[in-house]
Amino acid sequence: MSKQKEIKIVLVDDHKMVRDGIRSIIEKKAHMLIIGEASDGREAIKKSTKLQPDVIVMDVAMPGLNGIESAKQILKINPTIKIIGLSMHSNKQFIKGMFLAGAYGYLLKDGDATELITAIDTVVQNRRYLSKEINQDFLPSLSAIEEIEEKLLSTRETEVLQLISEGKSSKEIGKLLFLSSKTVDVHRANIMKKIDLHTVPELTKYAIREGLTFLEDL
Repeated sequence: MSKQKEIKIVLVDDHKMVRDGIRSIIEKKAHMLIIGEASDGREAIKKSTKLQPDVIVMDVAMPGLNGIESAKQILKINPTIKIIGLSMHSNKQFIKGMFLAGAYGYLLKDGDATELITAIDTVVQNRRYLSKEINQDFLPSLSAIEEIEEKLLSTRETEVLQLISEGKSSKEIGKLLFLSSKTVDVHRANIMKKIDLHTVPELTKYAIREGLTFLEDL
């Protein structure tokens, strides 16, 4: 019998306790190896580029850069990585967002340890996995999901919008994204023009509705 190929995994969650819990589950499996961890979306992009994992188990709701946008950027660099979204939210909007971003799996955080292992083993076989707690009627359509509508906001504008909704100033956003405050203000103006919203509360509501940020992050 041939030895099972080792699956290299990176864990991404802004809560260390969650990462520790996932690690304790995965480390019991001889064919799975955790090669890195990240506490936010930007760190996840750097780690995935450097470590080239087979699978990333990633929180969907992270401040600064959420899991959906992180997944898009990671898979643009290396489309072979299999990403499993991890979330408290079973809303179809967030599930669809992760799969549109290129994720192969979606798990709820209150799921059991067995399901996490099953999901990892499933996605490395190029098959999608949706938490058993979510209506499986949604699963058949996932393999055919395509983003038909043109994106309203660019990747950079989406990043800026999330940070605005989290209460960051132009100066703070510029520091995080390595942009000048003036450039951030230009992005802010373009965002407001594109979505026809002109106050921070309106932008925040829009960001929450679109799954760019979550109430627990604010």
